[in-house]
Amino acid sequence: PFKGGIRYHPNVNLDEVTALAILMTWKSAVVDIPFGGAKGGVKCDPKKMSRSELERLTRRYTAGLFDVIGPHIDIPAPDVYTDEQTMAWIMDTYSQLKGEPTPEVVTGKPISVGGSECRKEATAYGVSVCVREAAKEYGLRFKGASVAIQGYGNVGFNAAKILHDWGAKIVAVSDSKGGIINRDGLNPLKVMEHKRRTGSVINYEKAENITNEELLTLDVDFLIPAAIEGQITGRNADRVRAKVIVEGANGPTTPEADKILQEKGVKVVPDILANAGGVTVSYFEWVQNIQKFRWERDEILMRLDKRMVKSFKDTLEYSKRYETSMRMGALLLAVKRVAEAVESLGIWP
Repeated sequence: PFKGGIRYHPNVNLDEVTALAILMTWKSAVVDIPFGGAKGGVKCDPKKMSRSELERLTRRYTAGLFDVIGPHIDIPAPDVYTDEQTMAWIMDTYSQLKGEPTPEVVTGKPISVGGSECRKEATAYGVSVCVREAAKEYGLRFKGASVAIQGYGNVGFNAAKILHDWGAKIVAVSDSKGGIINRDGLNPLKVMEHKRRTGSVINYEKAENITNEELLTLDVDFLIPAAIEGQITGRNADRVRAKVIVEGANGPTTPEADKILQEKGVKVVPDILANAGGVTVSYFEWVQNIQKFRWERDEILMRLDKRMVKSFKDTLEYSKRYETSMRMGALLLAVKRVAEAVESLGIWP
C-alpha cells in the first residue's frame, strides 16, 4: 500500500502534494518498510475553523476518497494541522461506509481506537537516534553536546525532551514567534510549560530572546531544523556554524544551501532518514492493527531504535561507497531498493 500524511493548509497545492508523495516513497525505502509514497491535502485554514467544521470537512473528504484509500491501498496519517482526532474521524467515516470496523485504514489514531504507543514522539525519537549515531560517527561527545532546535511543536519539543534525557544540552529552541538561548542549557519541559502559558517560547525567564535566523547560525554541535521547509538557504548557509545538521522537518535545506554546507564541511543527516521515525511507527501501528495484537511501548521503541540505527549505517555506507553526501547516499539506497522491487515484479502486460 501507499503511505503518507494529509495536511490542511491555506497554501497547499497539487505540486506540493505530489513532491511530498515522491519524498515519502524514498523515505519508506530508506528505512526499508513496504510502503509506497502518498500525500493528501485540503486547502483551508484550520486556525479559523471550529471543531465541528473540521469534523464535517474531514468526513466529507473521506467519503470522497473512499474508493482510493484502504488498508491495502493507501493509508493516511497526520501531517500539517491534522492530528489523531482527524485520523479518528477518517477511520470512523471509512468504517461506517465499509460496514465494518477498519482501524488499519489510518495511522496516528488515538490509542483508544487502535492507535500505537509512541506514535506521537516517533519522529522525534528517530531524529534523536540520528543525533546519537552521528556523534559516534563524527567523533563528537554526545553527553553534554550542545543542541539548537528550530521549531517547538511535536517534533522539536519531543526531540529536545529525549535528547535532554539522554544527556545532551539543549541550548536554544524557537517557534514561529522567535527563539531563546541559554548556554548553560534549557529544561524542555519547563520551556513547554511557558509556551503553553504564554503562546510562545520567547520571554522565558531563564534565557535570552533570539530570532529564528540567529538560532540557525549558532555555534553548536547539532542543529535540528524541525519547523518548516526552506529555512537554510543560499542566503544564510555560509553563516551556519553547527558541526552537524539533523533535519527534523521535511526539506528544511534548499539545494543551493546543501552545496554550500558540503563545501564548508558541515555534516547533514537528511530528512528522508532523520525524520523517518514517524512513518516507521506508522508501519508498526498498521501491522498491529492487521494482527489485532497490540505491542508494548518498550518493544516499539526497541524496534524503532534498531531500525533507525540500521538505516543510518546503511545510508552512511552508501555515502562512503560512492564518495558523496549522506543525502545522496540515502537517495541512492532508496532508489536501489525501489528499483530491485520493480525488477522483481516485472511488467504486467
